[in-house]
Amino acid sequence: MAQTIIIRGQSQRDLAKDLIDKAPVDAVVQISPAKRSLDQNAKMWACLSDISRSKPEGRTLKPEQWKAAFMSAIGHEVKWINGIDGHPPFPDDQRSSRLSKEEMADLLTFILEYGDRHDVRWTYAEM
Repeated sequence: MAQTIIIRGQSQRDLAKDLIDKAPVDAVVQISPAKRSLDQNAKMWACLSDISRSKPEGRTLKPEQWKAAFMSAIGHEVKWINGIDGHPPFPDDQRSSRLSKEEMADLLTFILEYGDRHDVRWTYAEM
């Protein structure tokens, strides 16, 4: 039986320790930071759409293209795949869903700083 525990306090830590103590030989334990939240994801897409509409530096990129550009700019590896029938290459696997909450916060900070420098009008409710 698989078990996922979100550690929010001592009782969850105790449960995790108890499960490890009772785990069978060859069991696999993985501890990882929480992935980005749905609110972070919504904010990112709103920001990317605002930037796309603003066309900073004369760039006419789609929100998905801005996301790839920002992820590359903060150090996430970009893998390119050759286009089909002479079309240009495109980025592969730029998935923000794999980012931790901290990594997503860094990405959002970078996006917001860029937008502020280029006078982007933000529409996201919390900005």
